[in-house]
Amino acid sequence: MHSAKKTIPDEKKYTYSDYLMWEGDSRRWEIINGEIYDMSPAPSNKHQFVIWEISGQIRDYLKAENRSCHGRNAPFDVRFPEGVWEKDKITDVVQPDILVVCDQSKFDDKGCQGAPDFIIEILSPNTASKDFTVKHSLYEKNRVMEYWIIDPVNKSVIIYLLGEDGRYSRPAIHPGKGRLEATALNGLEIDLDAVFDTPVFGS
Repeated sequence: MHSAKKTIPDEKKYTYSDYLMWEGDSRRWEIINGEIYDMSPAPSNKHQFVIWEISGQIRDYLKAENRSCHGRNAPFDVRFPEGVWEKDKITDVVQPDILVVCDQSKFDDKGCQGAPDFIIEILSPNTASKDFTVKHSLYEKNRVMEYWIIDPVNKSVIIYLLGEDGRYSRPAIHPGKGRLEATALNGLEIDLDAVFDTPVFGS
């Protein structure tokens, strides 16, 4: 995803009502704290492969072991905060690369309203600042239980877990080898060798 902010005067705070007016636009957008982020151009081949591989592993786990939880991939809207339904009061609308939600009441025909249990973002050259700062703060504030940032270039996974105090712990950095368990989904293990060591045509 591209994280360049759209050039719009800072004095206006944008909301989900504004966002819905852009649905016909060929670009993809996110709103964080009322500010617009342009997600164009489309992600790279490698970026999309990582999403495809991890999503497949999560899907297989959920179908076999945890039918109460459901996963989604971007583009899929997640609106914050939970419990706020007025479109002109929602100032955070994001499209995580991968997410898992275990409370099915949070789903509606527009996406997810409230915090997923597990979110994964895949880094690309222009996303690091947003993923490590504004999205980190947004997910922590809204109590996303587990947040992974995956770095396909350096083949590593940065893991944030929500503590009892409502804050993310210091990040744990896992090398991109072997199997990595997701704390938020008991029993889910991601095979990182399949994610990072599979040749990707065109890369």
